[in-house]
Amino acid sequence: DPDSGDNGLLLYSLVRGQTDEFDINENTGQIFTVSVAGKTGTFNLEVQAADQGTRRLTAWTAVSVTVDSSSSSNMVMLVLNQKINVVERNSAEVQRVLEDKLGWNAYIVDVYSKETERKARSSTDETLVRFIAFDEAHQEVPAEDVKRKLREQKGGIEEELEQVFSASVSVAIGEAPGTPASSELVVAIVLGVLLAGTFIAFLAYVLLDLRRKRKQDLVKKVEIMEGIDNPWAVDKNGSLKSLEKPEHMKN
Repeated sequence: DPDSGDNGLLLYSLVRGQTDEFDINENTGQIFTVSVAGKTGTFNLEVQAADQGTRRLTAWTAVSVTVDSSSSSNMVMLVLNQKINVVERNSAEVQRVLEDKLGWNAYIVDVYSKETERKARSSTDETLVRFIAFDEAHQEVPAEDVKRKLREQKGGIEEELEQVFSASVSVAIGEAPGTPASSELVVAIVLGVLLAGTFIAFLAYVLLDLRRKRKQDLVKKVEIMEGIDNPWAVDKNGSLKSLEKPEHMKN
């Protein structure tokens, strides 16, 4: 909106559509997902832009979002020697540089760092940027083609990113992380561990109970053998016999 003041201040909102699945940044107009887990298909949204003047003017546009259940195999990982908070703060500029040097539209999926997962941080900061490139027909560019172009444009990308970060920048192509274990596999592993733990606890209880019973039996036998008034004793076979004197010894 070319107007100045409140007449040029635009606020964006979703006026119709699947608002439970999507939301919008009222200041920038950027649409983002809230929850589309397990959902597929095309979602039709209607976005309104309104200025903040006395006589508020509005305009609308339709947006169609297609959610695909399959994960992309064309994800490419870029490794930058910069702190994660610096890259996050300049992610829009990183995307711009990638689009300028690759000649395709780029969509940054994730910005993260392995450094936060270590107890001791490495002396060299490292941030990973995962992105997908799209051609003019809005089709995903194969990952191998993107990697080839990244290698060709490596110098130019580093030079422009140095201007963005005001620091020396090195760019490397990282390996995509392995596919995480499915929920079914995780559940099976957890159940297996629990069952194993239960079996071990039961076995320990049985062994302790047997030892306790044997100890009690031994104590009883000792008490019987040492009892003064007890007329019984254990013979060499373990059976009880009378302590009465033989006939020839009664005299």
